[in-house]
Amino acid sequence: MAGVYSELPRCWPGNGWIREAARLAEHCLQHHTHGDLPCWRAALRSLPATPGPVVLDQPIPTLGSEAEDRASLRAALVALHPWRKGPFCLAGVTIDSEWRSDLKWARLSAHLDLAGCRVLDVGSGNGYYGLRMLGAGAQLVVGVDPTVLFVMQWLACRHFSGELANFVLPLGLEELPPGPAGFDAVFSMGVLYHRRDHLQHLRQLRALLRPGGTLVLETLVLPPDRDDDLLVPRERYARMRNVWAVPGTTRLGRWLERAGFRNVRLIDVTRTTIAEQRTTPWMRFESLAQALDPNDSARTVEGHPAPVRAILLARA
Repeated sequence: MAGVYSELPRCWPGNGWIREAARLAEHCLQHHTHGDLPCWRAALRSLPATPGPVVLDQPIPTLGSEAEDRASLRAALVALHPWRKGPFCLAGVTIDSEWRSDLKWARLSAHLDLAGCRVLDVGSGNGYYGLRMLGAGAQLVVGVDPTVLFVMQWLACRHFSGELANFVLPLGLEELPPGPAGFDAVFSMGVLYHRRDHLQHLRQLRALLRPGGTLVLETLVLPPDRDDDLLVPRERYARMRNVWAVPGTTRLGRWLERAGFRNVRLIDVTRTTIAEQRTTPWMRFESLAQALDPNDSARTVEGHPAPVRAILLARA
């Protein structure tokens, strides 16, 4: 697995930030000590060679020709469980992930023009959205996610896709080189509510954009009738321990302005349902259904408003 990120600096020649980020990612991946890494690496080594078509501009990205032994391929991919983001079709095996990420992408993509853009995706998971961004015309997508399993899933996809300009680095936002980086667009989807200091997170994102670049922010919010309120869960929210604050959309817009963004636009507010986030054979743990009040799906098991997610665009 040495040299996984050697191609990244060549995708943006002369950018010192990219060169340093690739170096940090390579070092982290080579020296990672997760106990399951030997198993995950063995699964990657067992993947068959099936070069073939790559189709990215559809809800289920299709990577590679159909494998002869799909049962063995499926077993290797299941070894990388849980698959949170997707779906994918890898060499004829369809991965039905926990999240129907294609639904979120459909709500977002009509509002963006990514043609020729260099994009940073913070909290990228396994790179599903990066594939969709390339399918929408992006020139380069750099995903960052500290969960090394998601990097292994990205490598499985890359095995079948070839050297697409879509990368997932095993780094958190705080481990990245300081800005400026010069990205045309920065995505932060499903991250803000996990941050103790929301303004610091937003300012870090702004520092990674070029002047005039676009922030795409997707996060938990309160229902529309509480647009100026703020929920600070005492312990858990929807069974998650690390949810620090859930704002209304008006308050969230003010946070963005305080962080130095302008032209803030709210483009979507959608309640999350069990049709979009659920348990599947590819993610066998409990999911949204177990986080909702069994007698009132508008509330979480803790009594908070059930998850609603908003998407906002803003300029640096």
